[in-house]
Amino acid sequence: MITVHDRLGRMVRQAQAHGRIPAVSVALHRADRPLWSCAVGETGNDTSLGPETVFRIGSVTKTFTSLLVMQCRDEGMLDLDDPVGRHLDLPAHGELTVRRLLSHTAGLQREPHGDVWDSLRAPDVAQLVADLAQVERVLPTGRRYHYSNLGMALLGELVARLRGGTWAEVLADRVLAPLGLTGTGPTPGERAATGFLVDAYSDEAHREPPTDFGAVAPAAQLWSTAPDMARWAAFLADPAALDPAGAVLTPATLEEMRWPRTTTDETLWAAGFGLGLILVPQPGRVMHVGHDGAMPGFLAAVYGRRGGDGTAGAMGCAVLGSSGTGVEVFDLPHRLLAAAAEHDPAEIEPWRPGAPAPDHLRGMLGRWWGEGFEYVFSWHAGTLRARGADDPAGKPPAVFAPLPERPDVFRTVAGREVGELLRLTRDERGAVVRMHWATYRLTRHQETFDRYDFRTGS
Repeated sequence: MITVHDRLGRMVRQAQAHGRIPAVSVALHRADRPLWSCAVGETGNDTSLGPETVFRIGSVTKTFTSLLVMQCRDEGMLDLDDPVGRHLDLPAHGELTVRRLLSHTAGLQREPHGDVWDSLRAPDVAQLVADLAQVERVLPTGRRYHYSNLGMALLGELVARLRGGTWAEVLADRVLAPLGLTGTGPTPGERAATGFLVDAYSDEAHREPPTDFGAVAPAAQLWSTAPDMARWAAFLADPAALDPAGAVLTPATLEEMRWPRTTTDETLWAAGFGLGLILVPQPGRVMHVGHDGAMPGFLAAVYGRRGGDGTAGAMGCAVLGSSGTGVEVFDLPHRLLAAAAEHDPAEIEPWRPGAPAPDHLRGMLGRWWGEGFEYVFSWHAGTLRARGADDPAGKPPAVFAPLPERPDVFRTVAGREVGELLRLTRDERGAVVRMHWATYRLTRHQETFDRYDFRTGS
């Protein structure tokens, strides 16, 4: 009998062989199963390959820096629409906002001034800031997505200044330690794999030189293990499962980070960008959220899975590879997450009867009409909800929360018309006879906008 782990392991071995990647380390995290890991190949040095082997994760680092920025926002230390120059003394580009830098829509050039990829010498903070006077804004702000390591470096320095420490110190104190990511840090340590460039026309693997990214560290410096990164991916997808008290970041703020701000391709909407996070939609209303990474000799892909049948809580996958050209790394976590959800789906919780709707709401449940369309209002899991009568089964409902200071008024807190008000109108007997949702009238029977009732003909 072929188990799900047999399937996953074969996928990893196939990617390692086809991609000609000297070492691949993979981990799958989910709340309802033990951690699964798989390592294929050799480290390229005198250490053995296993789940504790450390790889460079490149731009996955940006997800950590972005979270540090959001922590500062939640604590009132900055606003996302602040110009970055409000918090840093910059010779140029200080008008660019924190939000634009997080979403790579500021238009700032990709790299620091100079040919850093020729010299492999990154500037220190003082030089990075001073060189901003020679840096271009290559696109108008807000025009489109344009990836910028330089922009993320500025955000890392912003966090360091606000917190009164270095970026690495703040990261260790406020994220790595609280989440137990003990294998993650800015230096490789003794268990690191060697990074390679595999020759295009032979089987020779060329060692890549070690690099330190200096002031650009907040964009790409970190090293980590596959189990640590699978846990991190699970946190990005389902923070309440790993941090129930919201000590690192609240679920609401991570939801804000996951909201798409731009697409990365104007014609092929296969990926988007939130606030520091890459968003990759999958079939069946599923979203994979995380980031890819690339540095000399290493590629990484770290993604958590949200939504869809079979998806477990806190489900995240990390694929780390020791080849700068083994692009199979980038697709593999998406395929592994989908295979795990299909062949080892989360258990289906049985439905159980619950408490009835409150007396004052029972009479308003059922079918209503607005703008010519039919809606169904119901009471489930202690909340008032609404769905379009023709909505597909997987589409989430609108969810309403009462406003204690305003009887018969609710705020839409999820789904359609989120943020808008729902107002109930009652007759002299107290029965709900009309509602207004986002100011649109809802009635028990289909009506035109001038209130012609098709049932009564008046």
